Amino acid sequence: QVQLVESGGGLVQAGGSLRLSCVTSRSFFSINAMAWYRQTPGKQRELVATITRAGTTNYADSVKGRFTISRDNAKRTVYLQMNSLKPEDTAVYYCNCDSITGAYWGQGTQVTVSS
Repeated sequence: QVQLVESGGGLVQAGGSLRLSCVTSRSFFSINAMAWYRQTPGKQRELVATITRAGTTNYADSVKGRFTISRDNAKRTVYLQMNSLKPEDTAVYYCNCDSITGAYWGQGTQVTVSS
């Protein structure tokens, strides 16, 4: 079992920035990859960014150049730095962990971008 606790969501104006954090209960040594997803009402959960154990990152086309995923191994924390936010980035953002014992989700954090 892996617990994930997200924080950092909130209300921001278009063009602004937010940084989301996700603290894991397990060290990254036993985690294959971490990811951020987002979901809006009535839509499927969408993959935003991933970071593998080796440090390889990937991004959805819609956030490339604006969002950056990173991690701090000592703090067991993954971050999502979100810059140049747009109203269409409004969603609940979820942290996901792909570990050797399965996949786990955080509780989600709301991000609202006003125009």
